[in-house]
Amino acid sequence: MIIARILGTVVASQKDERLSGKKLMIVKPLNLDGTDQSGYVVAVDTVGAGFHEKVLVVAGSSARLAEGNKDVPIDAAIIGVIDSFDFVQN
Repeated sequence: MIIARILGTVVASQKDERLSGKKLMIVKPLNLDGTDQSGYVVAVDTVGAGFHEKVLVVAGSSARLAEGNKDVPIDAAIIGVIDSFDFVQN
């Protein structure tokens, strides 16, 4: 799983028909200290997450196992909204 922050949405008027009705979000992976990692990911939102929320993202075959994504051509899915997290470094 990846911790990320939602930065925006993607609108695609022409896409695979199995993506119809799916909300596509641009997410930025985060380090555990909350700083940004490099790069961006487009993920299907399965939980109704909002702009700038921190979310849990799964990728690869795990994304296709998320609710409503069976047999959908995706590589990343938002599966949770993070309320808070604690990280203790030894």
